[in-house]
Amino acid sequence: MSLFSDNIRALRVKHKISQEKLAENLMITRGRYVKYEDGTSEAPYDILKKIALFFHTSIDLLLSVDIRKINIENLIKLEGNRLILPIQVDNFGENYIEIVSQKAKAGYLNGYADPEYIENLQKVSLPFLGPGKHRGFPVEGDSMPPHEDGCIIIGRYVESLGQVMDGKTYILITKNEGMVYKRLNKNKKNALILESDNSFYPNYEVKASDILEIWEYECNIGRSDKKQETTETGAMKDLLLELKREVREIKNNTSNT
Repeated sequence: MSLFSDNIRALRVKHKISQEKLAENLMITRGRYVKYEDGTSEAPYDILKKIALFFHTSIDLLLSVDIRKINIENLIKLEGNRLILPIQVDNFGENYIEIVSQKAKAGYLNGYADPEYIENLQKVSLPFLGPGKHRGFPVEGDSMPPHEDGCIIIGRYVESLGQVMDGKTYILITKNEGMVYKRLNKNKKNALILESDNSFYPNYEVKASDILEIWEYECNIGRSDKKQETTETGAMKDLLLELKREVREIKNNTSNT
C-alpha cells in the first residue's frame, strides 16, 4: 500500500462513489483502477491529473500528504490545482497568519505546499489586513532598508505573474535563490528583475519557471525604533555604498583576469 492508494480510497469513500463509477469518469477500466487503489500499480501522470481534477485537489496533496489527517475543506484551491494553501481561523473567524521563523526558514522550500508543515508554524492574527491569504517571512541582511535583519514581512499571496505590479516589493520563493525580499519589475517576458533598495546590491533576473511563490508586501513586524536619517546623512551613506560596490566590481574584474 502507498500514501497515494490510501488517499484515493479515502476520497472515493468520502464522495460515496463506487470503483466502477470512478473508473468510468477516468475513462479506464475498473480492473485498472483497482490496481491503483490497492497499490499494485502506479498511476501515470495523465491519470494522476484526472484524479486530481475529479476530486478538486492537487497532485502534490495526493502523493505527499495523508489527507485523512487534515480537513481538505479548509484549503484554498488555486489555478490548475497546482498548489494548496491551508486556511485556519481564530475564535473570531479571522484568518491566522503563519509565521516562517528563522528556524523554520530552512525547511520552507520543501514544506511550502505541505499542509502538515504549514500547520506546525507559529501563528498570529492581524484583522486589519483584509481578504487574501497572508504569511510572515523573516528578513535577512541590509538589502531592503528600512526593514532590518530580524524583522518579519507580512505578505499576501499572489496567484500569477500577471498580478505583479512594477516597483512594488514582494517576498519571492524560488528554486535557486530560496527566499528573498525585493522590489520586482517585469522588464522581460517570462522573467522578473529583482531590485534591492540598497544600491550596494546589484539587480538580477529570475525566470518565471524558477518561481515557486510570490507574496506581495502588506506590512512588517519589527522591533527597531531608530531615528529617521537626515537627507544629508542618507546621501552620504548612499555615496559610501556606491564606492563599496565599485571596489567590489574592481576586485571581481581583477580576479577574473
